[in-house]
Amino acid sequence: MELDLQRYSVRTDLAVESREMLAGQEPVQIPGVVENIQQEDGIRITRLDVQNEAGAERIGRVKGHYITLEVPELRKGDTGLQEQVAAVFAREFEQFMQHIGLGPKSSVLIVGLGNWNVTPDSLGPLVVENVMVTRHYFELMPDRVAPGYRQISAVAPGVLGLTGIESSEIVQGIVERTRPDAIVAIDALASRSLERVNTTIQIADIGIHPGSGIGNKRRGLTKEILGVPCIAIGVPTVCYASTIVNNAIEMMKSHFAQETKQSGHIMGMLHDIPEQERLALVKEVLEPLGHDLIVTPKEIDEFIEDIANIVATGLNAALHEAVDPGNAGAYTH
Repeated sequence: MELDLQRYSVRTDLAVESREMLAGQEPVQIPGVVENIQQEDGIRITRLDVQNEAGAERIGRVKGHYITLEVPELRKGDTGLQEQVAAVFAREFEQFMQHIGLGPKSSVLIVGLGNWNVTPDSLGPLVVENVMVTRHYFELMPDRVAPGYRQISAVAPGVLGLTGIESSEIVQGIVERTRPDAIVAIDALASRSLERVNTTIQIADIGIHPGSGIGNKRRGLTKEILGVPCIAIGVPTVCYASTIVNNAIEMMKSHFAQETKQSGHIMGMLHDIPEQERLALVKEVLEPLGHDLIVTPKEIDEFIEDIANIVATGLNAALHEAVDPGNAGAYTH
């Protein structure tokens, strides 16, 4: 019987993973997709431009500009590295804003998506707690605002299950009343790679769709819906049990290949099945049993605090010219 791969397609929110899934199926250069990779002191920076609909269809991503920072060493909790990542993130985000036409005085609404009661989904609200908001100063005492600051407002709208209202509806109402020049939406993502969970930050100009990484089809925060540019910042905090099983099979395959020449005999048919087909097979086995769980590391409490502070610190430095990247950490308002 032929396996229906479409039914068990891999869910991921990361553009770099969508590109990787074409490895072995596509040439190095995909028409309509421009990729640039840079290494900087342990930080891998991938810039991906999906330039047309043909490229978008080929890669399975919405047409737009994506930047991904991958820092595997973030798991070690090195404070110095966290500060370095925040500085690189601030630089990349500032360039990203220039790329989409936002100037130093453009007002920004920061939206922290997610459920603050669920740790892996609390990234957005945690970032909102630590960003430097200034809109009220511009409204109430504009003559006392020092140069180098812009109007920043922030909100954590909660989730549909808590409020009964779609996040996009809440944000749309705020946009209509406060009229920001742009929106920055922060959300937790899903990854197909264990190594990228809590170690990766993605910036994209395509907006955001709450719950898309775990298969939810919900009204999103996009320029088409809200009428202003919407920049999405996401960090993968979860992956599927099927991903873990598939990664374990791949590691077993590599281990046996190093230890014996009989790895093909030991692994059987799993040795020769392409990775995507093997993952689809694992999902086919797990899903009917209800075992394809959404999984997060046990250290998520510490990780989520650290990565939220990195994002907030980077945003503070990128959005306000007067803020020093080395002194833009946790901010209480």
